[in-house]
Amino acid sequence: MPLPTWLGTLRQWHWISSALCLAGMLLFAITGITLNHASQISAKPRIVTLDAALPKPLLAELQLSAAQQHIPLSVHDWIEQQLKQSITTSNAEWSADELYIALPRPGGDGWFSIDLESGELLYESTDRGWIAYLNDLHKGRNTGAAWSWFIDIFAGICVAFSFTGLWLLIRQTKMRPSTWPVTLAGLVIPVLIMLLFIH
Repeated sequence: MPLPTWLGTLRQWHWISSALCLAGMLLFAITGITLNHASQISAKPRIVTLDAALPKPLLAELQLSAAQQHIPLSVHDWIEQQLKQSITTSNAEWSADELYIALPRPGGDGWFSIDLESGELLYESTDRGWIAYLNDLHKGRNTGAAWSWFIDIFAGICVAFSFTGLWLLIRQTKMRPSTWPVTLAGLVIPVLIMLLFIH
């Protein structure tokens, strides 16, 4: 007996959504475990520090532009050269005697400051390892707009995967009598744990 057209389409959406969210589901499932056991997973942060001095001509440029809270391109390039990484200055914090920029990222942290009087640059970077990196991807911590969009789209695909799966379960109910008891257990078990064991 041929399948109804809508059921064939439903199955197609189900396998396409499952294929699209496979890698993401594995990532979020594994990092769910590592986040749940974060206190039991030991990690030794790797800290890198740097102490340098801004050349006097560049310091003079920076002092002139400090009133407008603007970092000259030449100073920006020198900082990137010293830190060996690209930086964004949109979150720069200015005070009377210091320029400070936080450099947050998944799995680590960092910052640098420049003394506006002496030109001294202080830099510190902390790397907490790959597990911390993947955990921060799970939380969307310091991951930027592209990853944030990915999480939202991935969540939408998971919803499509779940609902198409539900419709397929409904279709298969007559052939598999255990369908609804198992599905109901998947709903009741977490609800009971929340009500009885979470305070």
